[in-house]
Amino acid sequence: MARRPMVAGNWKMYKTAGEGAILTQNIEPLVSGIWDDVEVVVCPPYTALKSVSTVIELDRLTMGLGAQDVHWEHEGAFTGAIAPRMLVDLRCDYVIIGHSERREYFGETDETVSKKARAVFAAGMVPIVCVGESLAVREAEETETFVRGQVRAAIEGLSAEDASRLVIAYEPVWAIGTGRTPTPEGANDVARSIRATVGATFGQPSAISMRVLYGGSVKPENAAMFFAEPDIDGALVGGAALEASSFAAIVEAAR
Repeated sequence: MARRPMVAGNWKMYKTAGEGAILTQNIEPLVSGIWDDVEVVVCPPYTALKSVSTVIELDRLTMGLGAQDVHWEHEGAFTGAIAPRMLVDLRCDYVIIGHSERREYFGETDETVSKKARAVFAAGMVPIVCVGESLAVREAEETETFVRGQVRAAIEGLSAEDASRLVIAYEPVWAIGTGRTPTPEGANDVARSIRATVGATFGQPSAISMRVLYGGSVKPENAAMFFAEPDIDGALVGGAALEASSFAAIVEAAR
């Protein structure tokens, strides 16, 4: 089964509402001929979601919109948190969950990632679940064991249908923003292990349908090498997503 590649830009804590709208408008002409071949998604900060959503709607762009985090409750006394239905109201399609920065700085755990994944699916969106090992885990040669554990926790309580639509981003923590990357073959080995873990729970059809992205210092110069690997279906892009031409070059590489 051919999986449609995805390139998602995680803008992290960059871009105001106005800057985000401009970046989206600048990306559009550079990728307008690629929509059918590659799914393009932008994930701005909360404050820019409305302006970017408006650009996508008014310009009739075939571009997905994602948020960078979400709470698992429908509503409640959770000051500073954002509920899934609030993101649906802004026409979000995806939500990044369990990014290593959320895990490291904000106390995200495997348990909360699992609850958020179920809540995102229940609201009609799709989670982009981030998994990945630290340098210490890598040096101990325990990468696949560690990542499989994160995956099993994230998919707990999902249905086979949910699993087939799930997006998992393999982002080795030691590669994010460092300029260092695993070899494409090494990243593909982990992606294959992720797919096998999902298959062991939900069966091969779900595992084959699910998309696995690579993230961690993805650039126009190295993207094609990762995309050439059979179990890597695109990228979750950080710094290179903040500039229209570099992001578009990665999208082109995915085609």
